[in-house]
Amino acid sequence: MAAPPLGLARRFAGVFTSPAVAHSGSRPRSLRPGLGLLPSKRWSGVVRMGAVVGGGQEGEDEELRQTKEQAAARRRWETLIREQKIKTLTPREAGYTYKLTDKALLDVRPSNERQKAWVKGSTWIPVFDVDTSVDLGGLSKKVSNFVMGGWWSGSSTLSFNKNFVQQVEEKFSKDTDIILVCQKGLRSLAACEQLYNAGFENLFWVQGGLEAAEEEDFEREGSQPFKLAAIGGVSEFFGWTDQQRRQAAKEGLGYRLVFTGRLVGALVLLDALFLGAQRIGPLLQEMQSH
Repeated sequence: MAAPPLGLARRFAGVFTSPAVAHSGSRPRSLRPGLGLLPSKRWSGVVRMGAVVGGGQEGEDEELRQTKEQAAARRRWETLIREQKIKTLTPREAGYTYKLTDKALLDVRPSNERQKAWVKGSTWIPVFDVDTSVDLGGLSKKVSNFVMGGWWSGSSTLSFNKNFVQQVEEKFSKDTDIILVCQKGLRSLAACEQLYNAGFENLFWVQGGLEAAEEEDFEREGSQPFKLAAIGGVSEFFGWTDQQRRQAAKEGLGYRLVFTGRLVGALVLLDALFLGAQRIGPLLQEMQSH
């Protein structure tokens, strides 16, 4: 069995603040240190699943609360893995297991990641999905997410799927062997905890998620490689993501030229707009003087 990963949850603080990982009183709290499943370091980001932490004392209280919930979730998950109540698979092991056995593969990613790339034959039930609410609160979260970096990363505000366990129960019996996978490994681990607490006991967690998988590990459907399913925004358009840089190292010069061309085109467009603005200004002043 593979050891739990280091630094798994660095980008997904919001999981700790949802009902998805609410503590069950029947689960042990005392843990042996050193498994290294999640970092104890406090996260510096201020966006938590689309909710922006406020400034001042309110913001500090919110960060403290989320730090405590993060630590509690880490301890629970380390215990479940150490006691093998949730079994760990690498992406390659998961791919072979899925191809050669009758185990089910449950994809718990949000729809914006799922629609880009998915494992052929997998079942999709998101534990978090893109927030489609149009009320004032939902719109406020979307605007805050965009301003705080969503325009660059393409990240969407997500909402917890309150019916996740029920939907899984409608699809699978509780003695089914289920392999759970997400993009990076954290949300699928939170989903494993929910299902374990609901009585599912044959659960397999894909360490590192689809982003850690090679294309040959699973039979893919969709327009993007698995590793690129979670990127977006301006950074994806110009090829300035870590995932695309790794992809470029494999694909070679042709792949890089596409993004170089986009960058040059954007610079030419900006230059044209700047020159146009310089010329339009005096023209408008002359028209107003007449």
